[in-house]
Amino acid sequence: MIRADAEFSRLLPSVNPPPYAFYPGSGLPHPIRDPAGHSYGRKHTLGTSPRALSNESWHENRNYLLAIDYFNLGYYWEAHEEWERLWRVSGADTTVGRFLKGLIKLSAAGVKVRERSIHGVRRHAASAGEMFADVAAEADQDTYCGLEFTRLQFAADRAAQLAYKKEYTPGTPVRVFPFLLQPRMDDVESTGTPGAVSRL
Repeated sequence: MIRADAEFSRLLPSVNPPPYAFYPGSGLPHPIRDPAGHSYGRKHTLGTSPRALSNESWHENRNYLLAIDYFNLGYYWEAHEEWERLWRVSGADTTVGRFLKGLIKLSAAGVKVRERSIHGVRRHAASAGEMFADVAAEADQDTYCGLEFTRLQFAADRAAQLAYKKEYTPGTPVRVFPFLLQPRMDDVESTGTPGAVSRL
């Protein structure tokens, strides 16, 4: 497993992360609804409407890549929001929509860790694993949008089984899971097609 402080390469290093990691009950301003929120007044984080995600061009979808960065940095609520926006434009009842729903559930499990709701962690992580299993059967391939299904399912299973610290400093992004979502961008650059996960 990967240590919580393991180094990783960000997919969009030019995009600064928010000044704080939000979660309900943190006492921090709601990022979108509160005028003091880190994303208040910005309808879209990257300045444009998100484009629908596709398995063929995932590596060009900045919102998808940003959500992966947020997840790996410990901004679970923010990752959830980015993936949910993509889910809305990609279609909830599509294969990619169901794949995004799995990622949404996995990031929701991270939020629940910060909220200290172990029941919520287990429920969302188990749901994520089920979504990934369903999409793997539907897509009939080992990887989807750059991530390996077997590793995603393993990650969801681990998230549901782990014991977590009881206290985290509110606002500080903390990677609570011992895994990273890390698509292999080098395969995309050399072949133009999605690659496997180098590490999850």
